[in-house]
Amino acid sequence: MPKGLWVVAVSSLLAAACSSSPPGPKPLAACTATSGGQVNLGVAAYAAIDPTQTAGCAVFQANPSGSATIEYLVVPLSASSVPDDSQAFKLGGNPLAAPPLAAAPLAARSSVAQQFDLTLRRAERELVARTPMRRPAAAPPVPQMISPGTPGTFKVCGNLNCSTHPTVTATAKTVGAHVAVYVDNASRDTLTTADLDSVAAVFDTLLYPTDTAAFGRESDIDRNGLVLVLMTPKVNSLVTSAQCNDPAFGFVAGYFYGGDLISGFSGGNNAEIFYSMSPDPSGTVSCIHTTTEVKQLVPVTFIHEFQHMISFNQHFLILGGFPEDLWLNEGLSHYAEENGGRQFLPDTATFCDFVFGDLYNAGQYLTAPQSHFLVDTAGIGGLAERGAYWLFVRFLVDRFAGGTTQAAVNTFTRSLEATNQVGVGNVVARTGTTFPTIVEQWTLANYVSDLPSFPTPPELQYVKWQFRTAFPTLRTACNNTKLPAQFPLAPQSVTGSSAQLAGMLRAGSGSYYVMQQAPSTPGFTLLFSTSSGTALRTSLVPQLAVLRLQ
Repeated sequence: MPKGLWVVAVSSLLAAACSSSPPGPKPLAACTATSGGQVNLGVAAYAAIDPTQTAGCAVFQANPSGSATIEYLVVPLSASSVPDDSQAFKLGGNPLAAPPLAAAPLAARSSVAQQFDLTLRRAERELVARTPMRRPAAAPPVPQMISPGTPGTFKVCGNLNCSTHPTVTATAKTVGAHVAVYVDNASRDTLTTADLDSVAAVFDTLLYPTDTAAFGRESDIDRNGLVLVLMTPKVNSLVTSAQCNDPAFGFVAGYFYGGDLISGFSGGNNAEIFYSMSPDPSGTVSCIHTTTEVKQLVPVTFIHEFQHMISFNQHFLILGGFPEDLWLNEGLSHYAEENGGRQFLPDTATFCDFVFGDLYNAGQYLTAPQSHFLVDTAGIGGLAERGAYWLFVRFLVDRFAGGTTQAAVNTFTRSLEATNQVGVGNVVARTGTTFPTIVEQWTLANYVSDLPSFPTPPELQYVKWQFRTAFPTLRTACNNTKLPAQFPLAPQSVTGSSAQLAGMLRAGSGSYYVMQQAPSTPGFTLLFSTSSGTALRTSLVPQLAVLRLQ
């Protein structure tokens, strides 16, 4: 063959090869009465249909009643353990193109405190990853005994990235059995000795024992038997006055940083420290923070951050593993807030200080659960994601603690800390239950736990909360209209036989629908597929959770 013709022939073959591609996935066939995924439930019974095993089909039986409508709670969800896993879905009776996806509501923005928390948790994981042999910081040759008047020099985060570590000098003002409170020598001295003694007493007698009982002990690398509380205006100055006064931005009330406990980290203090804001009644450093405000906010922040300190010790320093996955770590810290608040009951005002944030975040999540992840990479998320983390941990405790006594509850929560497993693997190991089953039960519980006049199965119940009454009751009791006036989870109501629904599956979350089946009507089918009518990814662990309401 002449050379010129040979080149043309090869080029033609290449062009032909490049112009063809493997066929895409085929649309799923329409469901029939004999398809897999048969649904035949009595009232309060539930099931999970795996669309990857039933060709996407769920087949609902006829309603033989001549007078009663059947209602099903239907929740398409993803039980994926892969952070941020998502896929568009369609739920309908045929594989035709889905209607346009409705725009997801805007998620409530993370505050600066939450973003700063995320920065520190990520920095800890990076430090851990490059720390040889998982060693804690070296203990001092002679531990420093602390008493009122003892001076101290500390490195602190100089900005919201914690990329600089300026040094401050401080003086111990009060020392208890478990905590020593230092005050930066540059602080405005508006906290009296009585104020500081009161703060230390709350830490010492309520918050410290509550967190250690629930999660285990903190480390003691400086061998002084104390957690240090450093009150410094450097925390205030992490944000400007303008940022602080912006409700969408906010401020940092306090923090813990695992770098203080890691060997060789030049920005750490080789000590167990909780950093706290200081009163600034004149707004000389940032915005105004009164003494009363500091005394109100700091205990709530402490019990949250102290969980992080304990978790870091248990997972990393003791067992040599990585710190807990961010989403579960945050869920445990928000549970710590609630747990701490309960120690003050019947003092409702103080209880409100501790649980308001958790309830507000939960309300944000329950308003649009389909728009938010439970399992996500950032782990700090927006307010709604934090609401999901808290609700999930709260459900785990109520579902798997093995008893209603505080001792049984604490045994369970300590088991989540005393392990080198993290995230979904930790949850599955501690509960002995598959993650898809837990997510299915949790998503159903979010709606039916305290549904009036409904025989809710015990495994679908929150024990400590009745959210339908808690939201309006605490909105009044806490005197805060930011809490929802009524239970915020309101599923879309549709007729099952004509449902044509579309949305997005997000790891650990679902979309909620109530499907009506009129009296004396034949059965109907639902095809659970991608938005183009093809099979959902197996790795997404999709499920169609169905519970009969009536």
